[in-house]
Amino acid sequence: MSTSPKQALPLAGFRVIDYSHFLAGPYVGRCLAALGAEVIKVERPGTGDAGRQHAWFVGEHSGYFLQQNMGKKGLSVNTKDPRGRALMKRLVDSADVFVENYRPGALDKLGLGYVELAQTNPGLVYCSISAYGHTGPDSHRAGFGLIAEAKSGIMQMVGNPGEAPPLLRISLGDMYTGIHAVAAINAALLGRVKSGRGQHIDMALYDTLVSMHEYAVQCYTLSNGQEVPVQTGHDMPNSTLYGVFRAQDGDVVIAAQVDDAWKRFAALVEHNGGPAGFGSDTRLHASAGRNAHRAGILEVVKPWVATRPVAQMLKMLDGIDVPAAKVQRIDEVLADPQIRARGMVVEQEHPVLGKIRLPNLPFHMSGCDTSIKQVAPELGEHNAEIAASLGFDAAQIADMQADGVLYSK
Repeated sequence: MSTSPKQALPLAGFRVIDYSHFLAGPYVGRCLAALGAEVIKVERPGTGDAGRQHAWFVGEHSGYFLQQNMGKKGLSVNTKDPRGRALMKRLVDSADVFVENYRPGALDKLGLGYVELAQTNPGLVYCSISAYGHTGPDSHRAGFGLIAEAKSGIMQMVGNPGEAPPLLRISLGDMYTGIHAVAAINAALLGRVKSGRGQHIDMALYDTLVSMHEYAVQCYTLSNGQEVPVQTGHDMPNSTLYGVFRAQDGDVVIAAQVDDAWKRFAALVEHNGGPAGFGSDTRLHASAGRNAHRAGILEVVKPWVATRPVAQMLKMLDGIDVPAAKVQRIDEVLADPQIRARGMVVEQEHPVLGKIRLPNLPFHMSGCDTSIKQVAPELGEHNAEIAASLGFDAAQIADMQADGVLYSK
C-alpha cells in the first residue's frame, strides 16, 4: 500500500439522508459514511430503527445497530407535526443523497417520494431499496433477504440432494444489494457533475441476487433449457476438484479445479499413499475428463484427506501451490493474523459500553483511512446540531424538543 500523503475522503462535503431501517439501507449509509459523507440517520420517535431491537445485545445496545450505523449523526423527528415536516423538507433540500428501503409508495404518502423531493432539489440522488423494485407485478409485495434468496434460485442450489436447503446464515440479499446501491449512488453523483441533475435509483433484492448467478443462468439459457443446476452437497460436479473435505480434526476446502493445479495435486496424492498412477492418469488432466470421472476421484481424495490433520493438509497443499483453507469458526477468523494485518476489525470507544470491536469495511485506499471511529448515534443524539445547521434558532429547537417534535432518548 502506498505511503503517499493522506487525502480528504472522497465523499467529504456530501450530505446523505439515511431514511432506512434494519439492514440494506443502513449498510449503504455506513459505507457512504466510511467514504467521507455526512450521513444523517433519521428515525421515528420512540423506538427508532427496528434494528435497535435486534440481537446481539450488550445491555440496551444492539450490536446489529451499532455495526450498521457507525459514523452517522442521529436525528429523530415527528414528521406528522408540521414543524417536523418543515424540518425534513429543509434537510432534504440540503442533501445530495436520500436512501430509503420502504415498500414502494410508502414514502409518497409522507411527501418524501422522489418526484416530490426532486421538485425543489433536482440534484438529489434518491436511492430506493425494496424486495422486488418499484415496477413489475410483485412491486407491491413485502419481502426480506430470505425471500429474495429463495426466489432467486440461489437457495435451491445449496445443501445436500434430497434435503431442504439450509439458511445461508448471512444476509446475502441485503448486503449485496447494499453495496450495489453504493456503486450506483457514486455513479449518479459523478453523472450529476455533467448533467446537473440527480436521479432515482431503484434497487431490488431479487434483482441483485439473480444478477449474482455467474453460472446457473447462462448454463440454463445456453443449453436451451436442458441444464438446470441442482443441489450437489460438498463439491461442484462441473469443477472437479473443488469442494469441502473432512480431515482428522476439521474441514478443509481444496480448489484444484484448474488443470495445472490438478496435476500437482494428483501427483501429491499418489506420492503420499494414494493409488499408483493417480497422478499420471491423462484422462484426468483436463476438466471434462475429471468431471466425467468425478465419483472415482472423490473415492480416492475423501479418505486421503480424512487420514490427515488440517494443519498437515494445508502445509502439503501450500507446498505445491494448490489453494486450500481450513473451514474456520468465527473465533478463528478474528484471531487470523491476515485479518488483523488488514485491519478488518475496527475498535471504537463507546460512551456507555467502553471499547467495542466490530467488522470493518473492506475499503483499503492508499490516500485515506476509511475506518470509522465514531460510534452509532443514540436515538436523536444530534437533533439540536442538525436543526441548527438548517437555520432553526435556539428557541425553535427548544420548543420542538419540549413538544416531542424532536425526540431523544
